[in-house]
Amino acid sequence: MASKRMFSLSVIDTDAFLEMPCSTQALYFHLCMRADDDGFVGSPKIVTRTVGASEDDLKLLIAKRFVLTFEDGVIVIKHWRMHNTLSVYRYKETAYLEDKALLKIKPNNAYTFGDGEPLDDAKLVEMGARQTANKQKTNNRQAIDEQKTNSRRTVDEQKTNTDKNRIDKNRIEENSIEKNNKGECEGENRKRFVPPTVGEVIAYCVERGNDIDAQQFIDFYASKGWMVGKNKMTDWKAAVRTWEKYHKEKQDAPKNKAAQELDDFYKMGAEWVAKKKGEKICEQE
Repeated sequence: MASKRMFSLSVIDTDAFLEMPCSTQALYFHLCMRADDDGFVGSPKIVTRTVGASEDDLKLLIAKRFVLTFEDGVIVIKHWRMHNTLSVYRYKETAYLEDKALLKIKPNNAYTFGDGEPLDDAKLVEMGARQTANKQKTNNRQAIDEQKTNSRRTVDEQKTNTDKNRIDKNRIEENSIEKNNKGECEGENRKRFVPPTVGEVIAYCVERGNDIDAQQFIDFYASKGWMVGKNKMTDWKAAVRTWEKYHKEKQDAPKNKAAQELDDFYKMGAEWVAKKKGEKICEQE
């Protein structure tokens, strides 16, 4: 049994089909997916219970004649050959040959028990073979065209590369010597600097436990083109640590100044007391 099936809109896009409950429509699709290559389903009641449908859904499909039933309990999808095109490379005839012998085919390729022509699988299989052959021809033609295109592209690329290599050979050698002299070969192995986002700076500042304003940091260096002095910034985290050190010193400066002023005050007071004591001693003498 194949794992892929097709459905024709001329069947499932009709009022007769769409007016049925959704559960009945779903059961129809499940039965089609489990049918063999001639559209026969040997255990419709098991499929109905497996997919969670009810017996009423199956009875409605039978009443609406979307499926035909046989005395042995087997059913067949009435419009099976309207849905699916058979291919000689994958077609496997049904095991229910006695039931199949009771069927006839209408001009629109629907199964029937009444008036119609006898089933002729050879025509349907031949149709599948012809379609496959046409597809094979199309694929071969596309492969040949693609090969020609790739060959032309390869020749053009080789010609372009040859001319470019000849023109730029001396220039490449000179650039290599210049890079070696300036030590730029080592710089090529460095990662290209990518400016951080505000979120990245905030996360790093939280990790460091500092109070750097991330947006102010971004705006400052963005306005300078991410330059540190005359050089391009290579490590923005190092710049954050520098700001952190600067802000810490700036915050500590008032504290140090106040402490120095307090020390000077105490020193002046001690000198004044000593002076007064000296004057008192002199007076007593």
